[in-house]
Amino acid sequence: MHRASRTLAGLIAVGALTLTACGTQSAGSGPADPRPVAASAGKPVPSGEGRGIRAARVAHVSDVHEATGMTLLEGPVLDGHGHLWLVDVTAPAGEPKVISVDLATGRHRGLYTDKTGAYTSAQVSPYDGRMYLSDFATGAVVSIARDGTDPRTFFSGAVDGARMTPDDIAFDDDGNLYISDAHGTEPDETDGRVVRVDRDGRKATVLADGLAQPNGIMFDPELRGLWISELAEDTVSYLLLDAERTTVTSRHEAIHVDGGLAQTDSLAVDAGGNLYQALHGRPALAVYNKYGARLATVEVPAEDAGGLRSATNVAITPGGTAAYMTVSGPAGGYVYGFTAPGKGIRQSNGG
Repeated sequence: MHRASRTLAGLIAVGALTLTACGTQSAGSGPADPRPVAASAGKPVPSGEGRGIRAARVAHVSDVHEATGMTLLEGPVLDGHGHLWLVDVTAPAGEPKVISVDLATGRHRGLYTDKTGAYTSAQVSPYDGRMYLSDFATGAVVSIARDGTDPRTFFSGAVDGARMTPDDIAFDDDGNLYISDAHGTEPDETDGRVVRVDRDGRKATVLADGLAQPNGIMFDPELRGLWISELAEDTVSYLLLDAERTTVTSRHEAIHVDGGLAQTDSLAVDAGGNLYQALHGRPALAVYNKYGARLATVEVPAEDAGGLRSATNVAITPGGTAAYMTVSGPAGGYVYGFTAPGKGIRQSNGG
């Protein structure tokens, strides 16, 4: 999630981020073309940005909410049946917090709502097949069935004496959960953490601390380590784990994202180990290989960019290259499609 954190925290504090019902909505004017496309840049991209990949609009999902003054789509997850699940972080009372988008038509419907959550990410557990949601407002992680029913609290409470502010999530193959705990939201705070929660939700362990607003988190394809992004530092770091994935054995800054006004948001990893770094402050994704070389920049069409501020996350079809990113701004919340440089895996579907 992008770090308009003080704004979001204020909305949570006054109770604006509550929701009691949701329904089915059409996609308004509909997508310009529901098929993801890729092309060499129609315009030059700055030096060091790799090749340009143009994304096409798939669906208009939300408008700026009057109650919160924002809309912010996040956590895209492909369900394997032509639909994309996502969350609207700032959805107010009466509007959906988890949304299902039909990728063929652009139509969408509310899938889940509650009174207290401000959900910043979503991912399906490889262990139980349920959808897990990180709740920035309450510090909890909850799960729901794929049809939006049966909500359960997976984890809540303090970890090492401090309540979490969970942003993004990642699973290992056994169903253990790894969380980027933003914790501090002021510019000079560096008390963010990476927290591991065992798959039964009973034990939580701090794997790394001293982080500057950690946001994106995802395993590499071999599940040997975690890539994490720190929004306040514009960096992506690599945390190598031990065989049990319970301890960080080494940690280093791997990539510095030269984003100018943009900052590092969520990230995903494809089958080739490439990183897809979403940018808060620019409706674009930066694509790097595992050695830090900038391969490409995914951007929305120039005529759309004026009303959009951030690309928050991406989902790539497992086994394929059809990719979808969540983009938001004053013009509303949208899904854009493109062809990814690499094939999708579980680590590029939600988080």
